[in-house]
Parts: sequence; C-alpha cells; structure tokens
Amino acid sequence: MHPKRTVLVIEDDEAMAVALCDGFASEGDHVLRARDGAHGLDLAANHAVDMVILDVMLPRLSGLDVCRRLRRDGSNVPIIMLTARGQEIDRVVGLRAGADDYVTKPFSPRELLARIKAVLRRRAPELTDDPIEISGLRLDPATHRVSAGGTQLDLGPTEFRLLHFLMAHPERVHSRTHLLDQVWGDHVFVEERTVDVHIRRLRKALEPTGHDRLIETVRGSGYRLAAN
Repeated sequence: MHPKRTVLVIEDDEAMAVALCDGFASEGDHVLRARDGAHGLDLAANHAVDMVILDVMLPRLSGLDVCRRLRRDGSNVPIIMLTARGQEIDRVVGLRAGADDYVTKPFSPRELLARIKAVLRRRAPELTDDPIEISGLRLDPATHRVSAGGTQLDLGPTEFRLLHFLMAHPERVHSRTHLLDQVWGDHVFVEERTVDVHIRRLRKALEPTGHDRLIETVRGSGYRLAAN
C-alpha cells in the first residue's frame, strides 16, 4: 500500500465523480470532491492536497482556468486533466496551462491509475510505493522497512516519512519550512526546530550502518541527503 495521499477530484459529472472517488478510497486515499471549479480552488487552498484530478468542462470556472490559477499561485501539486475532447490542440492547451497529463474520456480505471503512477514517479516519488535505494540504504514504503545490507533499521513513523522524502529528492537542499510542509503537512502548525529534533533522531537511527553521514546540514539553508 502506498503512503496515504489526499486526492482532490474536481468533476461535475456525478457518475464519473463517484467512480473516481470510490476508486481512490479503495486504494486507501483520502478524497475531496468538488462539483465546480471555484469550489475546487477553495478546497485546494484550504487542504494539503497531493494530487488533483481535474475535468476541463466545469461550471463557474473551467478546468483550464483552475489549472492556470493553481500554477499562478505557486502550487506544484500534480494535476491530471480529464476531458471528452481528444483533439491534439486541446491536449496542448491543457499541458500549457500547467497540467502534468491529459486523459481523454472514456478511459479505463487501469489506464488512469497507470498515468497517475507515472506522474507521481516524476513529480512526487515520495507518494508512491516504489522502493528507493541510495548508497546501500534501502527504503521500502510498501513494507515500511529500512535496511542496509542485512541490517534492519528501526525508525519512528515521522523519521520514516522524513527519510522517504529526502531519499525521493536526493542532493536537493530543503529548508526547514519546506520539510514541515512536505513531511508534516501545511495544515500542521509546529515550530521549525521540530525538524532539527527529528533529523537528530533520524541520524541516530542510521548510525548502526554508517548511513547517518548521508544526511547533511547545509548551513543557513536546511538539509539534504547526499546521493553518494
């Protein structure tokens, strides 16, 4: 089972919306539903959303306008647009608006799931259940295990999420604020020094195999995970 995600479905067709919401819920996701573009923007602004499934033809505000506004406001959330229009120019317009992928109706649940996984691997690998291995350190989201060689490492749930995010984005420097948003969620209000506490715990847990050296402090900026 992949890490729990919050998926926002913005779709005014009732049958389609129910099918999508039920499908995501069966995968263990938390699902939010909007029936028009304006409501969808409101939900996106007030919830920590991991994925947006966005119909193009919507009441009050079109899917293209929703997509443009999300990107204009700085949101990097993965967006998959749905439409009954399959002409190439429509797909180009959707992608230029900031969508990550464009799926034409009718589509099979299997096709949509495959496209979602492809987008998440590219944009948010920490939200997939794909194992990650760096410098002999292996993290398996499906089994919630971290190991190196034959040694199993004992991590708390927050340290596991923190390591998963860092391993999914190696060599990038992450500020404390960014880590709080990505690991704890932007709806959780905790102090930035909380990150330092959990980084220390994470390093301690990685000490037995020497992988604590991978977690680097970048003075004045935050933390990164070295890829080698």
